[in-house]
Amino acid sequence: MKKITAFIITFLALQFIYAQQVEFTAEVSKTQLGANERLRIEFTMNRNGDNFTPPNFQGFTVVMGPSQSISNSWINGVRTFSQSYIYILQPTSKGKHTIGAASVDIEGRTYRTKPIEITVTGEVQNPSIDKNSNDVARESFFLLAEVSKPNPYLNEAVTVIYKLYVGNQIALNSLEWLTTPKYPNFWSQDLKMQQYEIGDCNYQGKPYRCITVKKVVLYPQKTGVLTLEPLTMDAVLSVPTGQRDFFGRPYYEEVSRRVTSGNRTLNVKELPQEGKPDSFGGAVGDFSFNVTTNKLTLKANESLQLKVEVSGSGNLKLFDLPKPIFPSSLEVYAPEQKDDISTTLQGMNGRVEHTYTIVPEYKGKYPVSGLTFSYFNPVTQKYVTVKTDDLLIDVTEGPAADSNTTSNSDASVTQTDNSFAPAQTNTQLQPIGKRSFFGSVGYYLWSLLPLLIIPIVLLWWRAQQRRAGDIEGNKVRVANRLAKKYLGEAKRKLGDKATFYEALERALHNYLKAKLKIETAEMSKDTISELLLQRQADEATVSQFIKLLANCEMARYAQHSEAAMERDFEDAVEVISGLDKQMKSK
Repeated sequence: MKKITAFIITFLALQFIYAQQVEFTAEVSKTQLGANERLRIEFTMNRNGDNFTPPNFQGFTVVMGPSQSISNSWINGVRTFSQSYIYILQPTSKGKHTIGAASVDIEGRTYRTKPIEITVTGEVQNPSIDKNSNDVARESFFLLAEVSKPNPYLNEAVTVIYKLYVGNQIALNSLEWLTTPKYPNFWSQDLKMQQYEIGDCNYQGKPYRCITVKKVVLYPQKTGVLTLEPLTMDAVLSVPTGQRDFFGRPYYEEVSRRVTSGNRTLNVKELPQEGKPDSFGGAVGDFSFNVTTNKLTLKANESLQLKVEVSGSGNLKLFDLPKPIFPSSLEVYAPEQKDDISTTLQGMNGRVEHTYTIVPEYKGKYPVSGLTFSYFNPVTQKYVTVKTDDLLIDVTEGPAADSNTTSNSDASVTQTDNSFAPAQTNTQLQPIGKRSFFGSVGYYLWSLLPLLIIPIVLLWWRAQQRRAGDIEGNKVRVANRLAKKYLGEAKRKLGDKATFYEALERALHNYLKAKLKIETAEMSKDTISELLLQRQADEATVSQFIKLLANCEMARYAQHSEAAMERDFEDAVEVISGLDKQMKSK
């Protein structure tokens, strides 16, 4: 009996000691806070528990949580374990609020935390806010459209650069375009980028990594307040949670974030009326103007070239060159137009020229009046007019304009053959004979042939009409051809990263257009996955297809070896073939 009693006492003592070692606590970041502040509460246990039940947080809104943190390690044979549940709370009203007890089951026993009383005061001037992952993503990842001139003149160059600002504490996992702005009231040209431009920058005094995703040069064609449509992108980010593991490394959480550049407005000014010359034709920029010829002295029926050229920077493609007026006795051919224009962040630069070929018919001197060219310089805000000198074309040899030589010579004809010999009246005709084509079998077959062809032509025409009316089918056929075309182009461009991935992405997009009958604007990864799975495609093949699209997107600002390109091309061929078989066989 004494042994049994000693055993029971020992067992109860061990249970008591074990129970004393279990800890389940609740800690808050503060017990008094303003109505515009947030509260962090952490429930921590030192043993693995089940059925964790949080309090109802009456008087608060849960803005984040629960985020879970587990640490398990052995040091010198001693096990250290910690498991936490973390919430970020926002008070809903002022006053005193009590956060009730949380509970958890640990090895058959239920443990509870102590209630905590919190005092919520009025709003404070400098609130201390415990931020969740979405808050960090919102503050540390955004898209801006940077406009070079918010108040340009009509037809003055404006540069818009779209930049992603990424905080140093977060990582960008993937990026997807959703909408691309259109510029209906502008002449626009995108500046080609082989890949995204990445660099360090500052915004409102804070450091960021900047990713330039798009550059465009605009020339406004209308005055007043004009709105630029927004660019919208979806991204997946890795954001720190504020928790760390046993080794001190931060825990990260994946957060999806949609960013938009927003609507930007430009206030486009009218060109000033004061000082506007009559010869002004819409040129805005800084130009030089020249009229030159390759020669001024020549013989009749020889040719000369007169060149009218405008060079410099400005809206070179958006105005007409002055046209020279020639004497009517000069034969002038339509001008040959040449241009050498490049578009940079400063706008259009280069030259435009018209070359006239002139052939005089008669001897004489022919004056050509000088040309006048006017343009508006937005830097000096003044009109500039350039006038060229008059030209004198001197034809030294040839017939005189009032001579009858031309008409007399035209009337003189030398007979060199029998073209005008008298017609022969003696003929040698042969009878056709008894067998005539008229009335023969061949005659009737050839007569019936049009009647046989007409139904065939009608059937063919109706088929073409049905095919032309099948708008959806035509789109599918075009997309199919484009998918094959771009897949072949990607194969030829292996080694050239930018061109290869651009062609591969177009091939994949056109394949989706053909198979799923959707447009590029609808091609989010979730939509693609859902539609392919609805067509009974295998999940593994769908995942491989989505991965290929992600590789094409990330290739713009990540390094890819030629081996990786070959692997992606082989995967593309394999996945397209696999999807074809799966969607046909099921």
